[in-house]
Formats: sequence, C-alpha cells, structure tokens
Amino acid sequence: MPSFFLAFVAALLSSIGSRDQLLVAQLSERLGRAYGLLATGWLVAAVSAGVMAWAGQAAAQILPPEGKTMLVAIALVLAAVELAWPNRTAALQEPTRSLGAIALVLFSRQLGDAGRFLVFAIAAATGAPVLAGAGGALAGGAAVTIGWLAKADLERSLHLRKVRLTLAAIVLLAGLVIGLSARGLIG
Repeated sequence: MPSFFLAFVAALLSSIGSRDQLLVAQLSERLGRAYGLLATGWLVAAVSAGVMAWAGQAAAQILPPEGKTMLVAIALVLAAVELAWPNRTAALQEPTRSLGAIALVLFSRQLGDAGRFLVFAIAAATGAPVLAGAGGALAGGAAVTIGWLAKADLERSLHLRKVRLTLAAIVLLAGLVIGLSARGLIG
C-alpha cells in the first residue's frame, strides 16, 4: 500500500502546473466545463499511469539490484528535468472539440511528464506496479480535475514556475542521492 500513497502524492505534487493540467484548464476555459473533457482526462491519466507503471516494473525485472537502483535514480533525474523545463504553451485560438484528438494530445504530454516518470520510478523500486499505477492514475485524474475546475485562474493564481522549480530541486536531490548510493559513494 505504500506504493499507492507514494505514487499518488508524488504524481499529484509534480502535476502542479503540468502541461496536461494547463491544457485542460485552457480547454475548459474556451469550450466550457464539458464532462466529456473531464472523463477523457481521467481515462488518459489512468492509461498513461498504467503504461508507465508497467514499463517501470518490466525494466526493473531485467536488471540486477544495482541496475534497478540506477534506473530509479535516472527516472527521478528525468522527472526533475521535466519539472524544471519551462512550460511555454501558447493560448489556444481555435481548440478542437474532438475528444479523440484531445486524448491523443493529453496522452503524449503525460507520457513524458514528471508525474509519470515518478510512477515509473516507484513501480520499478517497489515491484508493485498495480498500486503505483493506481496511485498515479488517481493523482493524474485529480490534477486534470483541478485544471478543469480552475480554468484560466490556475495560471494566474499560483506561482507555478516557482513551485515547479522547487519540486525539481527536491526530486533532483533524491535522484542524486539514490544514484550515488547505488554506486557506493554514499551511505
């Protein structure tokens, strides 16, 4: 059960101001709070978290223990880089109403976001992909819901860049500590 809670908290925190959350906020602002958009966001969040949890578990199974630890460290560093990467999305001019197109864009954004890298890392580290995936899916759905509800106020009300940089520093530090410990350089 710790895998579920760890994945939920990690994915939810790293989803603050994420590209998918901001996209849903913009779509909700332009198209209205359509329940189809919200349902699509939840479905995509579940699928992307499941894919990354499965990938983490599959990769960890073929590696020796030291390699698995390094895999987790690399995933954490990738999550930190994604968190620190500037999120410069242009305002939507004529957004599509196609839920299929929205789902594809959300899925592509989520597969490379920090929250899914953290789900990958947790599934690889704990060997519990179902619980890590479920926690990540719930967090991803909650993040999409926050974007759907907040609309354009999301970007205006929070200092998203500062929050994401702070989270990036924390995740990077964790990745470095885990990587160095795997190499026997600390602890």
